[in-house]
Amino acid sequence: MSADQMLAFETDCHIFDGCGFPAPGLHSFLFEPLFTVGGYDFNKPMLLAVLTTVIVIGFFWAAFGRAKVVPGKLQMVGEAGYDFVRRGIVYEALGKKEGEKYVPLMVSLFFFVWIMNLWSIIPVAQFPVTSIIAFPAALALIVYVLWMYLTFKKHGFVGGLKNITGYDKSLGPVLPLAMTIEFFSNVLVRPFTHAVRLFANMFAGHVLILMFTIASWYLMNGIGFAYAGVSFVMTVVMTAFELFIQAVQAYVFVLLATNYVQGALAEHH
Repeated sequence: MSADQMLAFETDCHIFDGCGFPAPGLHSFLFEPLFTVGGYDFNKPMLLAVLTTVIVIGFFWAAFGRAKVVPGKLQMVGEAGYDFVRRGIVYEALGKKEGEKYVPLMVSLFFFVWIMNLWSIIPVAQFPVTSIIAFPAALALIVYVLWMYLTFKKHGFVGGLKNITGYDKSLGPVLPLAMTIEFFSNVLVRPFTHAVRLFANMFAGHVLILMFTIASWYLMNGIGFAYAGVSFVMTVVMTAFELFIQAVQAYVFVLLATNYVQGALAEHH
């Protein structure tokens, strides 16, 4: 590594000190192992994912473990969150009768994704777990397997293939082309975009917050103090905006998952 590259990563670097701006990049998403358990190395994102699991399970266990007819504050919050996903997402796509069996999965996905996103603005943690592609990909794979299973269970092998390929004999000569495009769209593109949509938004948001945070520190020297204030304000604004995006991305991820289930159960015409 050259001297210029080394200077670009110095944390005590300020403008007019003769050092480069320590811009965030891919290195901002790489973490050394924190500890090892049973031969497995745990880094920061993995630890945050485990903590997310504990928080989600612990919260709903505390809220509903001893549910009362007249709910307490914690139970009211839990019921509000559960009802938001159930009525606002699942029932809207699948209906009450068909959708009820999928509510626990969708509620779990929503809060799991949301909390993993939320770590981005939590002091000390300050990292969205979903900005590592492996985590959204694993969640998208769960939805993909469920979608495939329900498609073939509902329609059988031939009917499932028709569902996946969008078979419609009224298309005539363009039917083979349309089926090929639909097949690749559903089997390959759909799970890819489901994962990447969440990953890309959280990755970009984290980079922007890092950029303005580092810039605020970097500009704190001489006349740069005036610009550091502007950068700090942008850090606050971007953090507030990120709060909104974190919830939206959890909502969109579960909304798409529910729509995929709805598509698998829909009658083929």
